[in-house]
Amino acid sequence: MRMPKYTDVVSSLPVTVPFVGPEAQERALGRPFRARIGANENLFGPSPKAVEAMGKAAAECWKYGDSTSHELREVLAEHHGVAPENILVGEGVDGLLGYLARLVVQPGTPVVTSLGAYPTLNYHVNGFGGILHTVPFRNDAEDPEGLAAKAREVGASLVYLSNPDNPMGTWVKSERIAAMAAAMPEGCLLCLDEAYVEFAPAEAVPAIDVSDERVIRMRTFSKAYGMAGARIGYAIGHVDLIAMFDRVRNHFGVNKIAQAGALAALRDGAYLAQIVSQVAQIVSQMAQIAEVNGLSSLPSGTNFVAIDCGRDGAFARRVLEALVADGVFVRMPFVAPQDRCIRVTAGPKAEMEIFAEALPRALKVAERG
Repeated sequence: MRMPKYTDVVSSLPVTVPFVGPEAQERALGRPFRARIGANENLFGPSPKAVEAMGKAAAECWKYGDSTSHELREVLAEHHGVAPENILVGEGVDGLLGYLARLVVQPGTPVVTSLGAYPTLNYHVNGFGGILHTVPFRNDAEDPEGLAAKAREVGASLVYLSNPDNPMGTWVKSERIAAMAAAMPEGCLLCLDEAYVEFAPAEAVPAIDVSDERVIRMRTFSKAYGMAGARIGYAIGHVDLIAMFDRVRNHFGVNKIAQAGALAALRDGAYLAQIVSQVAQIVSQMAQIAEVNGLSSLPSGTNFVAIDCGRDGAFARRVLEALVADGVFVRMPFVAPQDRCIRVTAGPKAEMEIFAEALPRALKVAERG
């Protein structure tokens, strides 16, 4: 049988994707999860106004959506005090990261990221033959100074930093990010992933400066806005950089239903504020659940909490596996020493009660080894 002639890069890659979805795990278990609190989705859902707008748009889904997301870009630009030409709309941060890698990564291109950071960028960099250089976390947070130093050392074309961070939920102050951007080597681009920015403390959010060609910021409607399944996000950057994406992006753009939902969600500031406040309260409650069980949790600027299981990664893995077997979907960091934690998404009262009663059982199972 003759096979297609795959590229050398693709032929060399392992068979993998960044995440195994909860649906795949449910199929393996043969039953649904009792609490789906592992994917950092917004379990409270989108604004009712967004749901209504998407329902209306569904009736016209026989039409292609506006390939330029013109209206959404106009509203986003007004929201952030920039020009529409500074905004790119795409298929969530993951889709935008793929386009970014296509813009600046070719075989052998050095790219710098944190060891154990959100892995989708790595997936795309590997797919274009780039060379990843990693910097360890420092005190359970990403290390801007270390990332900048590594970028200068290897002559990187791209550096990735998420703030607040996934998987730990920690953040670095905006002045450190500004210093990091200033320390980039010539021709290097800083990708600042701000997927959780709506939940973040003010000190974590640098002022938006679209005159700085060294920085591109990525945001999403998947988290605080509750539209993960719609796959829509956006980037903010210098007009020349944003214009370059028209050379590589999906030329049909983001689907019509997602655009309608994002517009309505963005305009419903009251609902967003309610969600942010509610999540902050639940994050505090989750810290109390950890403490009751003799564990600790990391400060979080996101809608999830990293709970320190107090041992090593093997013990935390046993805790996670026991929770999954008990119908509670959670995830964990995959690199030591951060893998001593499990990562739990804030959710409604029912899900939090399920987690609270399942955690002590899981800890007992993990103790038995």
